[in-house]
Amino acid sequence: MDVTKLLPEVSYQFARSGGKGGQNVNKVATKAELRFSVRDSPLLTDDERTTLLEKLANKLTTEGELVLTHQTERTQLANKEKVTKKFIRLIEKAFIVQKPRRVSRPSKAAVEERHAEKRQRSEVKTNRRKVDFQD
Repeated sequence: MDVTKLLPEVSYQFARSGGKGGQNVNKVATKAELRFSVRDSPLLTDDERTTLLEKLANKLTTEGELVLTHQTERTQLANKEKVTKKFIRLIEKAFIVQKPRRVSRPSKAAVEERHAEKRQRSEVKTNRRKVDFQD
């Protein structure tokens, strides 16, 4: 899936943000908010749409809209670029298929090493006990 094809469907809104900028913070709308409708996107296939709806469920609104914000930079353009990169990373990460984990067992050497460490630790703790000198 080429995420850059989805960028024309993305809409941006800007608002005043907190953070660095001094008096400029109160005057300039630098906070960038990216909106992308997963449910209404004509570029997504049904499989891609269901994958995004499942994997991004906690980031979507009730209308199936993905909303991302960025406000740490001082300029609108920088925040817009950062939120766009965040969007691209998020979509690409959602489409990565994890290979199933193959069940494996620890090697004999690893088990023996773990047991040796346990024996040594047990011996250290045993030697810390009170010594009875009344023999």
